[in-house]
Amino acid sequence: MKKEEQLLNDLTELIKETQKNKVDWKVDCQTTEYNDLQEKPVHEEDGERWIVDECFVSYECTHKGKDFLLITYEQIFTCGQKKKSCNLLFMPPMGIRFYDVDTLAPYAVKADQMLTYEAHMLWLTILEKCKDKSERIKLDVSPRKLVLEQGAI
Repeated sequence: MKKEEQLLNDLTELIKETQKNKVDWKVDCQTTEYNDLQEKPVHEEDGERWIVDECFVSYECTHKGKDFLLITYEQIFTCGQKKKSCNLLFMPPMGIRFYDVDTLAPYAVKADQMLTYEAHMLWLTILEKCKDKSERIKLDVSPRKLVLEQGAI
């Protein structure tokens, strides 16, 4: 089975198990979403100014007796009411916790729309469990600074 197919199966199972409070999660999120607007980079395209945010989320648990680690990355562009994003998924070894796309690139998983959707559903499921004060979820959210290199987008 391909890595992508296995990850999709694992995510589907993990979502169901998380809904039933059967998984202990350690989730770390670093985002620029709540930073001051003046601190955020701006990308100009076709005469429009897009505000750029990014978010890394690390999901760690034990699944079927094995360590499971998934790191997701989302770069979000906002121009008024319009939004667009780029999503990446990574499955690095347990020792790698750098929130850097270049460092994580060798561990990228080819993500189609369904796999990206399931990863997002895992995030929503974990947030729902946090609202319910589940002791099985350890969530840490912290700010990060985004600096775009010229020509990086």
